Amino acid sequence: MSLIGAPVVAHVVRNGFVESVHHGLAVVTDAAGAVVHAVGDPATPVFPRSSFKPVQALGSLRAGAPVTGVHLALACASHSGEPRHLEGVRAILAASGLSVGDLRNTPDLPVGDDPRAAWLAAGKGKESLAQNCSGKHATMLAACVASGWTTDDYLDPGHPLQRLIRATAEEVTGEPIVATAVDGCGAPVHAFALAGLARAFGRFACANEGAERAIARAMSAHPEFVGGEQRPDTDLMRAVPGLIAKEGAEAVFAVGLPDGRGVAVKIADGSRAGRVVVAAILRELDVDAAACDALGLVPVLGHGERVGEVRAVVS
Repeated sequence: MSLIGAPVVAHVVRNGFVESVHHGLAVVTDAAGAVVHAVGDPATPVFPRSSFKPVQALGSLRAGAPVTGVHLALACASHSGEPRHLEGVRAILAASGLSVGDLRNTPDLPVGDDPRAAWLAAGKGKESLAQNCSGKHATMLAACVASGWTTDDYLDPGHPLQRLIRATAEEVTGEPIVATAVDGCGAPVHAFALAGLARAFGRFACANEGAERAIARAMSAHPEFVGGEQRPDTDLMRAVPGLIAKEGAEAVFAVGLPDGRGVAVKIADGSRAGRVVVAAILRELDVDAAACDALGLVPVLGHGERVGEVRAVVS
């Protein structure tokens, strides 16, 4: 149960020559949550990083966070920092009597190229509002206000909200938490079996009622608020109605299909092959071919021109 020794899942091909290889894990679960296909050991625990955000959003909703529609999509987002994203975060906070000064996520610049350039051109530096997780943090704060909990320490793993999120994670993944760490934004992130991530996304995508359905509908209806322009999870959700997807740092990628199947991938070296492997698996699951082709295109450049690509070798 370790990433060490994970099988090769992708080749980096330059002018027909295999230059490098990527090791990793992949798992597919059915609508009942059972593992139906795996590359490597699906019980290997991983930190899901930002792919965990829909689960964190579910915990916040259960605590009473009054977010819906585009704001709920932002709760699940690693947004690019576009103006609509920042306006949405401000609106989530204002609805609960809060301001950007209440955010405790790590200050940063927008992750989108154009939003970052515009932000810097305006003379701004790193701020919590601009950091890609600010929608999640605003929703966590709104949940604390709704439940009458303290807001200045909402990132503490012992805080009632974080305890609720942990319990929610174990419920929807069907897996025990084996480690807890601090994510890049400052929130707790939990490690559990990769199969649990696929299982959770399948459960969300086919939910017929309740908060899980609300989250899936918000993500699929407003994918531009989950990522942004030219972001792979946003583009995939735009192309395939009812599908939900979320990319995470260190090459994690999770997908839920409307029929309840779930897919989760983790690349061992934390680099570029995650979306390529997910695309290959989705093709095998008969997801829209054009959407998979777009998701799976990671070119290799030589002198500014495409001379190869990253190719999945999973079957």
